[in-house]
Amino acid sequence: MGSLTYDGTEIELNDRTLTHLQIVIMQKLRRAESFAMSWALSPDVGSGRASIWLHPAIPLYFRFSGSRAPAINPAWLAELTASANSSRGLIVMPENPPATIAALVRASPN
Repeated sequence: MGSLTYDGTEIELNDRTLTHLQIVIMQKLRRAESFAMSWALSPDVGSGRASIWLHPAIPLYFRFSGSRAPAINPAWLAELTASANSSRGLIVMPENPPATIAALVRASPN
């Protein structure tokens, strides 16, 4: 389990989720964009949800428990990026299984 620490708030996330969030967050902060990030709280801390306002001037620390970066799921990355660019801000959402090309072809209207 890795973590993201921002202005004294530590959020525990698995390395796979944290890697995808790091990419989205760094893209936004590189462009000097501030935005909200929200996530669901686990039942062991009382459930519910939490949000933070991310600003380029505040230090951000990513700590990964593993030494290898996981493979990136482009579809999940696109979903996270779309949410980060919306008025609601970045919503930490679970990864959906990657769609296969065959499933996409079957689903597309002709």
